[in-house]
Amino acid sequence: MSDSVAETESYISDSSIPTFMLDYFDTYERLTDIIKEIETSSDVLRTARAVRLTYRLRKKLTSQCIIKNVLDFAVPKNSMLNAGLSAYLSPEATIQSQDDEEDGEDDIAASVLALHAVEFPPELEFYCYFLVLIFLIDQGKDLEAKDCSTDGLYRLMTMGLNGLELATVGVLAHRLYFYFSYTHEVLDVDLAEIRWCLFKLHHIAIMVHDELGQETLINLLLRNYLHYKLYDQAWKLMSMAPNSQPRSTQQLCRYLFYRGKIRTIQLEYTDAKESLLQAAQIVPVSARGFLIQCNKWAVLVRLLLGEIPERTIFIRSGMQGALRPYFELTNAVRIGDLELFSNVAERFAGIFKSDRTNHVIFRLRHSVIMVGLRNISISYSRISLADVANKLKMHSTTHVADVESIVAKAIRDGIINAIIDHANGWLVLKKTEDIYSTAEPQAAFTSRIAFCLNLHNKAVRALRLPKRRIVLRRGKKQVKYCMENYLNN
Repeated sequence: MSDSVAETESYISDSSIPTFMLDYFDTYERLTDIIKEIETSSDVLRTARAVRLTYRLRKKLTSQCIIKNVLDFAVPKNSMLNAGLSAYLSPEATIQSQDDEEDGEDDIAASVLALHAVEFPPELEFYCYFLVLIFLIDQGKDLEAKDCSTDGLYRLMTMGLNGLELATVGVLAHRLYFYFSYTHEVLDVDLAEIRWCLFKLHHIAIMVHDELGQETLINLLLRNYLHYKLYDQAWKLMSMAPNSQPRSTQQLCRYLFYRGKIRTIQLEYTDAKESLLQAAQIVPVSARGFLIQCNKWAVLVRLLLGEIPERTIFIRSGMQGALRPYFELTNAVRIGDLELFSNVAERFAGIFKSDRTNHVIFRLRHSVIMVGLRNISISYSRISLADVANKLKMHSTTHVADVESIVAKAIRDGIINAIIDHANGWLVLKKTEDIYSTAEPQAAFTSRIAFCLNLHNKAVRALRLPKRRIVLRRGKKQVKYCMENYLNN
């Protein structure tokens, strides 16, 4: 290995080499350093650092040749691992090399069997799978990536069932879990078929105490259920899963987002709003697409709760175009114009369907009507039900009867303070009471104080206090210092 690195350094020092060759050798040298670090240590932190450094070099991994050379550097050429991964890179080249080596078949078979007996460190083996996977996905070879991820997970399941300690492999294993589900989803394969495999991997992750793998697999299973709109099964899994609150920031964001979607469908809007806003707050800056999805669902949930989102949410840099349909939807709900709401829902129906929010937007029709009734109650003391239907833009053959039932429900829910004169077809609005004469401000202040106290308690529990011995030692020194000052004075 040292000879190849020395040759690389000598090549790089030559100023006559083109720029793309210098980038090639620089990337190759960095990857070999990563592999050396993985071989020399089986620490979890070092493995995580190797994954981060590889992601930084991901844009430079555009050549199949560099991946093949790195594989040859990491594992012997005639090993089963090298042959299997090289087949995913270039099946034709592998077949050709096998045809050229037909001479001396007995000697080669003996050497291959000897190399097959060599066991590689699990970290190195799964790092090679990870490196090949990200290259195949970036090159658009989704079918080969699916086969590669399936092969890697089969190897991982074999190790886990044999009782091998996989604590340090968890950082690489959860990447394989994600790409395994991702490739099946991209290829539009029946995701229900891989659900049993995800449950099996989750069982193995529990047995080997792989917490990161458990978090990743729980999120993948939730995504699998949500893909088929199995919200009840997803909620049962979320409520019954052990240690369901993830520790990883990325997995926690996904967990809160899926929880928010599930609770929205279950009409638990307050819990959904809290989960979605928390996910939007802790999401990394680089995950802009995920942040846009969180904001889309958070806007809908707040509208369903009767709130109007702030305008600053829709004018953030890089998010104006994606949130434009939801901005116009918010404007229609704020005004209470049912006709404008219907036009917006019809104009952006394709976007709402691709976002899978069309069934939630259908619920907003009731909110639009309630806002319109609230505006009418502020402006009029008495108005006919036919005029209410015209102002709400409800054009139907039985619009008066429909409006009467809607107004009766609004009165029962306390949205407006009025009575219906059925004989004359009037809606008689009562005088609006001063809100500060009611208990509503007290309830609002009580909820805010409870939130602040809860936040304070969580902050106190999260404090890392020094050990008792250190506290006692400091206390004795402080008492001694005070006694000396007292005696001196």
